Amino acid sequence: MKKIILVRHGKSAWDNPNLSDHDRPLADRGLTDVPEMGLRLKEKGIVPDLILSSTATRASQTAEILAEVLHIPKSKILYERNLYHASSGMILKYIQRQDDAHELIFVVGHNPGMNDFIDFFSGTFDNLPTSGLYGWIVDTEHWIQLRPDNIKTWFVDYPKKRV
Repeated sequence: MKKIILVRHGKSAWDNPNLSDHDRPLADRGLTDVPEMGLRLKEKGIVPDLILSSTATRASQTAEILAEVLHIPKSKILYERNLYHASSGMILKYIQRQDDAHELIFVVGHNPGMNDFIDFFSGTFDNLPTSGLYGWIVDTEHWIQLRPDNIKTWFVDYPKKRV
């Protein structure tokens, strides 16, 4: 069994019009919500073997905060430029390329690709909010075999969800 958790980056700041979209950092709300979501994961004993992250500042900050809260080394974060505004197909490609030794992978990225990925694997889902988590259990021992017919929703969580 493998497990995947999509993590939408925390709320980003829009207060500096001179920054490119790629370079926008987390806003104060993101800096509050991401650690909260990390604590929720920690309480459930959910700790990834690997975090795949977009190179966008808001995504990399999200990945690094989660790593800190979950007490995992930053060396377990793999930054991928192609995950910046990646399509669902690109997200799938990066997951399928991973070493089968990894049992649980987080993917930190952006919409609309994240929502498209969720829709492809789980049917219609309205919107994964910022700092939101969508987890699956995959009935396989090999990432390359990830398909809609061997995956089931594990949980969905986001900052405003009542726990």
